[in-house]
This record gives sequence, C-alpha cells and structure tokens, in this order.
Amino acid sequence: MNWLQNRLIPPLSVIGNQRHLVAIRNGLALALPAIIVGSLFLIVGNIPIPAWTKFITPYQPMLAAAVSVSFGIISLLGTIGIGYELSKSYKLDAISGAALALIAFLTIELSDKLVIDPATFGSGSLFTAIIAAISTTEIFRLCLKHKLIIRLPAGVPPAVSNSFVSLIPTAIVLLLFWTIRVPLHFNLALFIDHIFGPLLFALNTLPGIMVYTLLVSLLWCAGIHGDITLEGVTDPIFLTFITANAAAFTHGQAAPYITAAGFSSLFVNVGGTGATLTLVLLMLRSKTKTYKELGRLAIGGSLFEINEPVIFGFPIIMNPLMMIPFVIIPQVLAVGTYLLMAGNIIGRPTTVVPWTIPPIIGPLMATGWDWRAAVWSAVEIVIAIAIYWPFFKVAEKQMLVKEADIETELAAIDNRI
Repeated sequence: MNWLQNRLIPPLSVIGNQRHLVAIRNGLALALPAIIVGSLFLIVGNIPIPAWTKFITPYQPMLAAAVSVSFGIISLLGTIGIGYELSKSYKLDAISGAALALIAFLTIELSDKLVIDPATFGSGSLFTAIIAAISTTEIFRLCLKHKLIIRLPAGVPPAVSNSFVSLIPTAIVLLLFWTIRVPLHFNLALFIDHIFGPLLFALNTLPGIMVYTLLVSLLWCAGIHGDITLEGVTDPIFLTFITANAAAFTHGQAAPYITAAGFSSLFVNVGGTGATLTLVLLMLRSKTKTYKELGRLAIGGSLFEINEPVIFGFPIIMNPLMMIPFVIIPQVLAVGTYLLMAGNIIGRPTTVVPWTIPPIIGPLMATGWDWRAAVWSAVEIVIAIAIYWPFFKVAEKQMLVKEADIETELAAIDNRI
C-alpha cells in the first residue's frame, strides 16, 4: 500500500492532471456524438435478421454515407476541440485557438499535390491533430505573453477585437507550417505517424492492454478515476482502432484491431471498472444488512456501468482484501477477451456504443450483433462472481461481527436507559 501511494500513484496523478492531456481528453469529446450517431447507422444497417437484411440492402449506400461522414471527420473535430479546450485552459480566446489549430492541421495535411485531401480528416490523422492543436495554442500563448498582438480600442466589439488579437499569431502559424510543408516539402504528418507508431502497436498487443488495464485498476484502488486519468493518452489510439474496424465492417472485411474503443469499457469493465456489477449481485444476497442495503442502492447504477457507490461505499479504495479481486478480474477478462477475438471466436468492436450500455447488450451491439460476444459477456459475469465470492465471504464475515458488536452496544445502551 505504501508503494502504491508513494511511488506509483503520484506520477500517474500528475499525468492525469497535465494540462495538455486534459485538453486532449476533453477536446476529443467533441467527436463522440458524431461517432456514436454514425455507429447507430452502422448498427441499423447490419441487424442480422434475414427479413431486415433483405429490406435494408437497397439503402446500404445511403447508410454508409452517414457512417463515412461521421467517422471521416474525427481528426477535424479533434483539432477544433483540443485547440478550443487548451486555449480555454490558458484563458485565451478559445474560438481563435480552435481556428489556429484548424489552419495548422489543414496545412500539415496538404497532399503531395498541395491540395486539401478530405481523406486525411478521419482518425488516422488524430496524432497530427493533437500536435497541430498543442503547438498552435502555445504559439498563441507566447504571442500574448510577449505582446505580439494588435489591440484595438476598448469600444470595438469583442468579436472584431479578438480577430485582430489573433492576426499576428495566425500569420506566424500559417507561415511556419506552410514553410515546412510547401517550400521544404517535408511531410510532417507522416513523420508524426512514425513517432507514434510504436504506441499504436503496443496497445493492440496482449501485454500492452494488460499493462493499461492494470494501471486503470491500481489508480482506482488509490481513489483516482483510472479511466479518465489515462484517456488523454489512450483515447486517440482506441478511436483510431475503432474507425479502422468500422470502415472494414462497412466493406464486409475483417476488423484489423482487437483493442478498439469498447474493448475495455464493454468487455473488461463489466458493470464498471473491476466488474463490480458482480460484487453488487453478491451483496444483494448477503447475510449482512449493510451489504444487502448497499447492493440495493448500487444495482441500478451498476447495470449501466456506474460503480462509484460500490468503489467508495464497500469500499474498494485502500481495502487490501478487495483490491485483490478488483485487480485480478480485469486481467482475466482482458486476457480472455483478447484471445477469443484474436482467434476470431467472437467479433471485434466495430461500432461505438455509449459505455453506459448494460453488459451483454453492449458487447452485442459493439460487435455488429455478434451473438457470441453477448454469450461471452454473460460468461464474464459468472467468472467475475466466482473470483469475487471467496473475498466477499471474508468481508461479509467481518461485517457480521461488526453488526453483532453494534447490536450488542445498542442493547446495552437500551438497558441502561
């Protein structure tokens, strides 16, 4: 526990609260509505019912168009969102920051023929979007810090005034990235992809996803939201994977990535991180009043992947006994899911569904209606219950002793009264 608190958690907490990573996490949220709605078109177009398939086949190109539009502008939306959020965190004009980021992104992504290529607006350019947004916002900040701006009189409307404030930063940004891409013919986007390539590879491997899952679990054990803490680093990668999988699924091809968005949230976090829905199910049948009541209060949220009442109420946090299954179960489920997907025994995530979708239903929808994924999700619940059970019984026994002591004390007080 001392090692966890003093060695592991502090640097991870710093990472989770780092300004630029927070901006990436919050900025990419701008793309989520488009991705989720686009996924709905993909889900509707691939319901595995013969009568429905026959009916919807003539309309497949129309549905595919909506998928292409929504998934095809993820990097564009990410650029705007990250530029906006980072500028806002520096108390700069957020709209101007988003516009600067967009200018840089489009300049970096110019094709070899020096024209804007809409094909680069998808998730494949997310890392370029991140670099463009961060670098331009820092240029904007430095210009304001060193007063390299044009300020108009106080009576000028703010919209006009802000446009002139960003005039010199815009000139610097455009000149810088235009020089790199056009006269120097340097493909910065390709260079960025080469730099982040190893990270993309690592998180689609079994060891990589196991390390990620372990870090998320350990952060939660220390009272830190592990998923949110690491999102700034991992979200661009998982979104890149799910976009590629969706494109492959739309064209009837095999999904190339296993750990795409939805792998952890739907297959590993069954009823919340640590698969705590299964712990709630055990509490509902507990012999103790405390756990039974907590189970009743938590079951509604747990069905929709919200498990803070369990983590803080049981508690899991700083509880050496319950930390053991809380860490072990996600590892078991991650390994099992990875191997099943790698062996093509169950489908891989191909569509984005909200993480609040209940178990069994969520995996079914995320894998393009693969019934085997739903069956595996049900099996995962059984596995998690089996692992939690001995630890829960120990905790239950301890709680029964506490409740008996409290009842004895209350009885003694009544007798004295």
